[in-house]
Amino acid sequence: MWFSFWRSRDRFSLDELRYLTDQLMKVQVVNEVNKDFVIEALRSIAELITYGDQHDVAFFEYFMEKQVMGEFVRILKISRTVNVSLQLLQTISIMIQNLKSEHAIYYMFSNEHINYLITYSFDFRNEELLSYYISFLRAISGKLNKNTISLLVKTRNDEVVALPLYVEAIRFAFHEESMVRTAVRALTLNVYHVGDECVNRYVTSAPHADYFLNLVTFFREQCISLKRLVLDSKNLGPESTSTIVSAVDEIEDNLYYFSDVISAGIPDVGRLITDNILKLLIFPLLLPSLKTEAMDETKIGAVTSLYLLCCILRIVKIKDLANTVAAALFCPSKAFISSSQAKLNGYMPGHGFAHESQKPDNGTLNLEVDSGNLRVTVPDRCSSTQIHLEDDALQHDCNGLQLALREAFLSYVINGDDVQVLGSLSVLATLLQTKELDESMLDALGILPQRKQHKKLLLQALVGEGSGEEQLFSSESSLMKDGISNELDSYLQKLKDQYGVSCSCPEVGASPRVHRFQVLDALVSLFCRSNISAETMWDGGWLLRQLLPYSEAEFNSHHLELLKDSYKNCTSGLLAEARGTWPDLLITVLCDEWRKCKRAIEASSPRKEPKCILLPSQKSSFEEVISSESSFTAGERMCELVKVFVLLHQIQIFSLGRALPDQPPIHPAADVSENFRAKAANLDVLGPKLGTELKLVDAVPCRIAFERGKERHFSFLAVSTGTFGWVVLAEESPLKQDYGVVRVAAPLAGCNPRIDDKHSRWLHLRIRPYSFPFVDTAKYADNGKLKTKALVDGRWTLAFRDEESCKSALSMILEEISLQSNEVERRLKPLLDPERVVDSSNPSQPLEASSSRTPPSNSL
Repeated sequence: MWFSFWRSRDRFSLDELRYLTDQLMKVQVVNEVNKDFVIEALRSIAELITYGDQHDVAFFEYFMEKQVMGEFVRILKISRTVNVSLQLLQTISIMIQNLKSEHAIYYMFSNEHINYLITYSFDFRNEELLSYYISFLRAISGKLNKNTISLLVKTRNDEVVALPLYVEAIRFAFHEESMVRTAVRALTLNVYHVGDECVNRYVTSAPHADYFLNLVTFFREQCISLKRLVLDSKNLGPESTSTIVSAVDEIEDNLYYFSDVISAGIPDVGRLITDNILKLLIFPLLLPSLKTEAMDETKIGAVTSLYLLCCILRIVKIKDLANTVAAALFCPSKAFISSSQAKLNGYMPGHGFAHESQKPDNGTLNLEVDSGNLRVTVPDRCSSTQIHLEDDALQHDCNGLQLALREAFLSYVINGDDVQVLGSLSVLATLLQTKELDESMLDALGILPQRKQHKKLLLQALVGEGSGEEQLFSSESSLMKDGISNELDSYLQKLKDQYGVSCSCPEVGASPRVHRFQVLDALVSLFCRSNISAETMWDGGWLLRQLLPYSEAEFNSHHLELLKDSYKNCTSGLLAEARGTWPDLLITVLCDEWRKCKRAIEASSPRKEPKCILLPSQKSSFEEVISSESSFTAGERMCELVKVFVLLHQIQIFSLGRALPDQPPIHPAADVSENFRAKAANLDVLGPKLGTELKLVDAVPCRIAFERGKERHFSFLAVSTGTFGWVVLAEESPLKQDYGVVRVAAPLAGCNPRIDDKHSRWLHLRIRPYSFPFVDTAKYADNGKLKTKALVDGRWTLAFRDEESCKSALSMILEEISLQSNEVERRLKPLLDPERVVDSSNPSQPLEASSSRTPPSNSL
């Protein structure tokens, strides 16, 4: 028998199929002796049936005639080895996946053979067998439609009472192996998208509806695990980034799965998922964590909660969910937790939300948490009266649990650390961009964009509704002039009736205009802070631009005064940088950041994804290799200052109703020939190049040792052209008198010349790189970390003939640095003049950023 199996036959022929089927039917038991034959026969039959489906229907007709599916089931029953089970599952999976004929699929799914295999008691302790089984189930689900699914269900009185494919699959929905979970989710979506009403009722009936509850419970545990990873990252630093990213990806995959399930359109599924997310995650964990620290490991921290709120609103697009969450933000945190479960989260009355030892730096702003009250000052365009919301309006208890969660976001913006500010801005931006959120709810939150306000008021005026026309042309325009909207009121009532959350916070009755000014006050205060990164401020600039596209109508005089003061401080800092370590790159960086900032605040969405809230800052790794006195630290500080300056400048422009120019208004470069020393030295327009000749005008002879015991003689020269400058070491030319060959050149700026205290003939110079990583991306390694060699400053000690020569060299350096800095200040003058900010949106001098020359990288 076994010998005849190997006789010569056409491999893809009907005779081959007949022979394999006959031999398979003769098998009475499968053991170690004949298992290889059985496995090969099963594999070959799958190939032949797939071939016949595309070339000859006689193949599958024979398959049906001999009831080979029944033979497969019989082989499984008499098999004593797992390898045969593996091959059988693979054989049927291949056939189902590759059969194109609907008639063939109908036959495969009929006679209960498939259901028998689905419910067969395999030994899933074998991981490979489980993998093949899940692939088998997924292959079946890929062929489901309203006709084929009827062959896999069991019914009674026209109602589905069993669907083994679905029931057996969801047993593995929460398997520890992610590939198994992914396959099961794909299978369930294939079932949901069939659109069979009887099947839909089956999956949403007890006990199968528990699957949706278990989904949210599993997701909740993942969220708690993410919190632990975020806490651990504070100790591990940037090395933990990959772990957090993996966890975040899985969490977002879960949310996208929720969204896909809801989009299948099964009645009640959206409600089930919404209720479970609210009851199991948002109300008991996320919202309370915004104000309190957890006392046990099952709670979630504020930062993780901010991220998860963003993701849920951004991905799970359910109108009821979005509006319920928005309404919940008007409730105090004590509405979601009992006082015995909570403690302070860095909040003390009169100190807002100061984080740990951080001190707020803006005690004179309109939005204040003072003596247990939130105070908001709102200008009246017709008079000088102000609205104060005092004790009776926004009072909260000693641990801040009475403060509405909406105000917690604003408090973080005012007094929180960088991560808390970024998280709060991300939540506000997500709410603003959530299309499922009613505009009246956005207005109640104080974040309805001005253009949408005017659009709705215009429509009201056109159709003659109420006082739409009056509001449209009024300085006090608001969609809900007389208090809270019916929409918010209905969701607050729903919170109370359906979820047992009672909102008694007095601010619910406040006008949306008050809430809008609270948001504006918080953003203005953010722009006046000195302990927040520029990148985070840019996100605040994006939000402000969404609220006020081209208008100063909602800025009061206090806002404008604060912004002006902050702008003046940045201007002073920028002038200091013109005489600092990197004046030669200051204009280049400013032009680059101007374009980036304009793109960022005019973009349709924020630049950063919410997961950036969780990732450790790269700065912590920089500090390990950079001293506080290094040129890189100075460059990093300069870039931060430039980013803040650019943002404040652009805010002032668009707050005046002007369009932002593409380029900053600065003067063009001056004629290089204006510098006497550079002209006399015959300096090339691009600077000194190694090996070229210079005329040694004012050059001072010196000695320097770049290696121990190897002293060399040079002529020292400091020279500048425009905004660039160099210190040059040249060897006297043997052929031309008073000429020298450039051997070494380094940047003039940042050299910090200093005569040695004990040796008056020695001059110490710091030699910084020509560029730094923010400008030169080549200084970064592939994994995003800095190459530490790029951060090391050089040190020169020059020895001169006498004290007078040393002082002459020092004087030459200071003179050229002054010329270089003066040129930088001259070019920046139009930008730094406060009186010209109004006109800066129409610069008279177009910026030629490309004309900024990059000096040659020829330093040691």
